[in-house]
Amino acid sequence: MQLSALGSLRNKLALVFFGIVAAAFAVLYFFVVPQLESNLQQRKLDELRLVAGNSRSTLESLTNRRDVTAAELNARVRSIADAAGVRLTLLGVQQSESSDDPRAGETPFYVVSDSRNELQVPRNDSVAARAAVSREPVPGRGTFGGEQLVELAQPISYRGRIARVALYSQSLDDASQTVSFVRDRLLAAAGASLLLTLVGGYLVAQALSRRVRRLEQGAQEVAAGRFIEPLPVDSQDELGQLTRTFNEMQRQLLVVDRARKDFVATASHELRTPIFSLGGFVELLQDEDLDEETRREFLDTMAEQVERLQKLAVDLLDLSRLDAGSVALEREPVDLGELARAIAGEFRPAVARHETELELHLPSRIQALCDRERVAQIMRILLDNALRHTPEGTHVTVSAERQNGAAALTVADEGPGLPDVQQVFDRFYTGDATRGAGLGLAIARELAERMDGSIAATESAAGASFTLRLPTQLGGVQPERQASTGPAILRRASDPPVASQRQPAS
Repeated sequence: MQLSALGSLRNKLALVFFGIVAAAFAVLYFFVVPQLESNLQQRKLDELRLVAGNSRSTLESLTNRRDVTAAELNARVRSIADAAGVRLTLLGVQQSESSDDPRAGETPFYVVSDSRNELQVPRNDSVAARAAVSREPVPGRGTFGGEQLVELAQPISYRGRIARVALYSQSLDDASQTVSFVRDRLLAAAGASLLLTLVGGYLVAQALSRRVRRLEQGAQEVAAGRFIEPLPVDSQDELGQLTRTFNEMQRQLLVVDRARKDFVATASHELRTPIFSLGGFVELLQDEDLDEETRREFLDTMAEQVERLQKLAVDLLDLSRLDAGSVALEREPVDLGELARAIAGEFRPAVARHETELELHLPSRIQALCDRERVAQIMRILLDNALRHTPEGTHVTVSAERQNGAAALTVADEGPGLPDVQQVFDRFYTGDATRGAGLGLAIARELAERMDGSIAATESAAGASFTLRLPTQLGGVQPERQASTGPAILRRASDPPVASQRQPAS
């Protein structure tokens, strides 16, 4: 399914980067820059307050002197303004003498002195009037000659009344120029940054999108059953970890797929062999010239093949149920000695036919926490293998003991040994292709592991043995610990003596 241009991951990431940078510059432009302008104006006003506070006493002393001349006053005003770098205009307050005058209460002003001695001076009568009435410095804003000014009106008292107002003013053009410079540079930086962000974000998003697309295509190939070469892991970020996980998933799926194909091929071969054999014997039996002894021999062979098919079908069903996880297991205390005696009793006819001496070493109480029926199934598999893959008359021993906190059941024989100890539990592996399908031990291992136990094979000069270890409590079987001295099998002092029994051959 094709994605729209705006719906692709690449474009979404690029737009997100662009939006974040644009939002950052918008905050700078609409909030930070005005705040900068306000701070610059406040700084100039603070300078005017400082100058006014320092010069107030000087101006009051000049106002209270009757002998001060206009030239001296102008010189002092100019000196104060030049020292502070401001403009100072000294305004006189003219009040009406009659309360009947309609101008009574008004405070008209006239220019007494100006630091620049110009005909036109900055006047802000409203600010000066508020200062005269409140007797406190009053800030304000004004314009003069096309310039923006910040002003401060300082009242000057004479014999208890406000006689003059000192109007300090300073141009805001330099602050406006600074703000305009910052605003212009910010706009230029924003344009360049947005362009670089759009291009860089698009390239980065395209690289990420390419890696995601590569994973998507790989997943589609695997879903279609076509395994691919492992994807390159070119980073240590989340996508790199995802790629490693994908490669590991594909490797495991490949192993499972190969095992499935091998399983199907081997199972087909195992089923085909007895079926073809039965078909051949059926054709031979259709020949009416066969004598009775030969016919009986053929029927016995066919019965063996049918038995083989039945066992193979049951084993395949058990394996499929184990793989599907549909095998229900019960956990209960089971006496392995009692169970082993019961299973050994089932094999009396087979032991008699095999002319085998079956020896039992089973204490009266060896309990394990397991599923009774599944442990019985494992015992049948081990005894069947011991009889099937050894010559007639081979000595077989079944024993049980406590072993490093676990219950252990061992089936040992004195036969020719194992062809390959490492592969005996693999599915369809058998040292003798004519005897069994090689599924019994694989089923036994699966069942043992499902019960938190284990099964191991060992080979010695005297034959082979298989040991099933099961937990005696919840938590599974603990690993075996090698003792520095003494026997490998540990018994408690309270254990009852081991009963040694020999299964008769007939």
